Amino acid sequence: MTTLNPAIAGEAGAPSASTADLRAHPLVVAYLGIGAIVFLLMMLLGVLMRLSQAGYVPLPPDLFYQVMTAHGVGLVGISGVATTAILWHFLSRHVRLTPAVMAANLALFLLGVAMILAAIFLGGFAAGWTFLYPLPVVSGGAWSRNIAALYLGGLLIVGTGFLVFFLDAGRAVIAAYGGLGRALGWPLLFTGRGEAPPAAVVAGTMVIIIDVLGIVSGAAVLSINLINAFVPSFHIDALLAKNLIFFFGHVFINSTIYMAVIAVYAILAGATGRPWPVNRVFLAAWTASTLLVLVVYPHHLLMDFAMPKWALVLAQVLSYASGLPVLVVTAFGALAIVHQSGIRWTAASALVFLSMFGWSAGVVPAVVDATIAANAVLHNTLWVPGHFHFYLLLGVTAMVFGFMYHLVEGKGAFALLDRLAVAAFALGGVGFVATFLYAGKEGVPRRFAVHLPEWLPYDRIGSLFAVVVVLAAAVFVLRFLGGVPRLIAGR
Repeated sequence: MTTLNPAIAGEAGAPSASTADLRAHPLVVAYLGIGAIVFLLMMLLGVLMRLSQAGYVPLPPDLFYQVMTAHGVGLVGISGVATTAILWHFLSRHVRLTPAVMAANLALFLLGVAMILAAIFLGGFAAGWTFLYPLPVVSGGAWSRNIAALYLGGLLIVGTGFLVFFLDAGRAVIAAYGGLGRALGWPLLFTGRGEAPPAAVVAGTMVIIIDVLGIVSGAAVLSINLINAFVPSFHIDALLAKNLIFFFGHVFINSTIYMAVIAVYAILAGATGRPWPVNRVFLAAWTASTLLVLVVYPHHLLMDFAMPKWALVLAQVLSYASGLPVLVVTAFGALAIVHQSGIRWTAASALVFLSMFGWSAGVVPAVVDATIAANAVLHNTLWVPGHFHFYLLLGVTAMVFGFMYHLVEGKGAFALLDRLAVAAFALGGVGFVATFLYAGKEGVPRRFAVHLPEWLPYDRIGSLFAVVVVLAAAVFVLRFLGGVPRLIAGR
């Protein structure tokens, strides 16, 4: 077993950030630069939707649903791109990843995005990012089969790029550690002997396993959708297709959290001068989450009466525990490592510490919605965008922005503008998701372009908070882009 550079911030035995940790591969910089810009653009689309629902900037319904589709698929995709950059940055310290594969993934992503955007804004596609079979090709005349195929083909190309990347990462991990089980620390976990792999390797291996399975499932159902678009007699059971789609979607978006959290380990360890412990409890948590994240996706299907009852009951029970292992050890670890550490707060450390709140608190409304009795009332309301914006906006996105700052700020001071932006992002984000959740509790439906007068107060308050979030995010993005020349020059 070999490692390339075990002394990076956030890994066992590495108390502080190394110079190598702050040097980013040009491809990582490219991923993050594209990610920063697209994150901001997708947030602007989100604000536009809230302003439209509030009656401030009314959009025609067909355009609203196009924007909704672009916003959803765009944020899922760019979350994958940005967090893949985090995984590459830290995992490449320990295994030999292939830069050409990383470049190919980015090229395929850009090609797929061009196809998706053309299908949406030129072809009128507006079926949502989950492409539920057979709806993409049953549009009632709103768009053609060719446009549906363009959208589905774009998704397939994007997924192919990610699949190749994760297969290459799996190859590299197996070559360096002798197997995926060893990379997850199973010898130490189950026998008490051997050394713990670095945290980045453990997290990366977990993501490789779940994403390969998830993306293959998504690719399979996308391929069937594409064939069905031109050969209607070739079809798949709709319930099976929905299971495959939500297995893929659930796994992929959750994997972004598990990739981004590697930055939390690194940044907080470097900021406090304390190593993040990788022990048997840590290893057990990551192994448990590897299994649980693969089996809980039916909580997205609790309103599908055709699903076997046992699967729905099992999904409810497992949903209560699915995120807890890694979340608990990470959130508790963050509190423990910061407590009485004398930490010198920066924008990077503040944002990743905030992400622990976003992830932890965001799980609560998610678990509520995963309860069958509550799901029957809440699932088709704004409660759902409330819970996933909670842990994606205040969790994953905060981790990504924190990592961007980590690369460009070095040991710089926590400037006043950055302090204000972090505070605005936190307060605006909490207010934004709270209005979603409260509106959902009051029964306001999701995915409605036009809202009734009694729903408008929630929309108007939510849109104001959304503007605050976007302004804060604009500061983060400009700070990162402004630091890119120094980052490329290696200073």
